[in-house]
Amino acid sequence: MSDDVIALGQPTVGEAELAAIAEVFASGWLAGAGPTCRRFEERFAAATGTRHALTTANCGSALHLALLTLGVRPGDEVVVGDYTFPATGHAVMWAGAKPVFADVRPDIWTVDPAAVEAAITPRTVGIIAVDAFGQPADYDELRAIADRHGLFLVEDAACAAGATYKGRPAGSLADVATFSFHGRKGITAGEGGAYVTDRDDLAAHARKLHTYGVEGALTRAELSDLPIPAFTELGYNYRLSDVAAAIMLAQLDRLPDLLAAKRRTAARYGELLKDHELITTPHEAPDREHPWQSYVVTLDPSIDRGAVALGLRRRGVQCTFGTYASHVQPLYGQSAPCPVSADLFARHLAIPMHANLTDAQVETVVATLVDVVASAATGR
Repeated sequence: MSDDVIALGQPTVGEAELAAIAEVFASGWLAGAGPTCRRFEERFAAATGTRHALTTANCGSALHLALLTLGVRPGDEVVVGDYTFPATGHAVMWAGAKPVFADVRPDIWTVDPAAVEAAITPRTVGIIAVDAFGQPADYDELRAIADRHGLFLVEDAACAAGATYKGRPAGSLADVATFSFHGRKGITAGEGGAYVTDRDDLAAHARKLHTYGVEGALTRAELSDLPIPAFTELGYNYRLSDVAAAIMLAQLDRLPDLLAAKRRTAARYGELLKDHELITTPHEAPDREHPWQSYVVTLDPSIDRGAVALGLRRRGVQCTFGTYASHVQPLYGQSAPCPVSADLFARHLAIPMHANLTDAQVETVVATLVDVVASAATGR
């Protein structure tokens, strides 16, 4: 990427990550689910306030494991927050069930508890709430709904590492939570994910399923005899490599500084854009700490978002849409509308957000955005 282009997202990596990788190379165990994965899992469980963490190939595989371990079967329905990357709905379909999408709050873009309640049918077995761009959903209300109807609750915390809800860390807010370590996430190994839970039974089942349905090589290596595993259940290869886990250990050390840097950037964006009538800045609920995985503004309905995106990119500022209104995707075939999510899908614009942004770059992004939006408003 050219030095004069301001990146939409950018990992913060360097000597610490290289040293961690070198340590894994020296150990001779590069494969998945090894001792470095185990070390990261212990630390990540502590960071998320949970008893168990399991590293996975990505967040989608962690979501699939969550649904399988919670007993989802073909013919079941799972209520899903609509405004999300389709991995959430896909995971429900991978388990053979049907995702039923519920509309979201217009202010923080997480699933509306009232919409969840309205979407429940006799076939509903659970709820997946999505922490939109990292900000947690309304878990107290969602837990009450789940308990009232005998449903499970999953937290799709793909973007939420470091976030909190009423003082509790993201990951500890549901029966199972899942995280992403994709390149645009708050902490990253390029790819990867995690499944976290307090339940011993779910954690043990997930660990078995993520290694083809048997105990992993590390567990077998710790035994004194020569155990020969038997395959009694269909499993998957959802393991994270120890090389990626080493990177994640270094990234976890960086997390407080990364969060602080992005919070400063979010505050500066908010200050510079607060008086612009055609651009609405994102809202942080007062009882939550937003990790700012992305910074997403809402454009006035009169503004041609495509023209704004083109103008920004031509002037060296990367951008993209927010995320997907899942219910309009042809794959899912849902006819029930989610008007708030559909409106956000049409008007959201993500602008650069990462921990490496300088004050000068933030000011350039804002000045460029304001100018391009003004041009779009006048039709120039």
